[in-house]
Amino acid sequence: MVSQVTKKYTGIIFDLDGTLADTLEDIAGSMNRVLIAHHYPERPVNDYKLLVGKGLDNLVIQALPAEHRQPDIIKLSLDEMIKYYDENCLVKTQLYKGIPELLSKLAARKISMAVFSNKAEPLTIKIVTHLMPNIPFTKVAGARPDMPKKPDPAGAMQICKLMNASPGDIIYAGDSDVDMMTAVRAGMYPAGVSWGFRSREELIRNGAAIVVDDPLEILELGL
Repeated sequence: MVSQVTKKYTGIIFDLDGTLADTLEDIAGSMNRVLIAHHYPERPVNDYKLLVGKGLDNLVIQALPAEHRQPDIIKLSLDEMIKYYDENCLVKTQLYKGIPELLSKLAARKISMAVFSNKAEPLTIKIVTHLMPNIPFTKVAGARPDMPKKPDPAGAMQICKLMNASPGDIIYAGDSDVDMMTAVRAGMYPAGVSWGFRSREELIRNGAAIVVDDPLEILELGL
């Protein structure tokens, strides 16, 4: 059980990777395919837990061997990663246990919901549409050239306006330091989730007001 939250919130913004969906194996498989094609060493799947969250361009740079991070290699590898991942982003990716029930209950309560990811927006929309086709999200947003990536709060604030809500009336739920920093900078309630890719300590260190261990505990956060 989570501690009692007395304030009422009208909406919630979710991160995608590591929060709503376990995307790790498809991300790792796609990037490892790039590495193998260039005769670089593969990385263990768990390595990608620390590489996910800041966009595919950052992931590609960090996954490449340090001595092969020249601009031309990065660009080629990123292009290949985007192609492979677009083709394979729904092979093993699935919602975490409890997420479908949580989203259904929030929808029944007429809570405004949105998804905000640092994954490229077309990929974000593709995954959300496939895994959560019947959830009435106000907005599904990903990385776009005209919007800075998280932890810049601009995207979260834009979603807040679409919800017709003040930032203080919105919960931001995520599994990483980037998510908690985004929530804090936007003035939203930062709720960390422990089932994702990063540690409880990282979430708390970066501003989490609470860390939940089960998706249904989010229902107790004043929603």
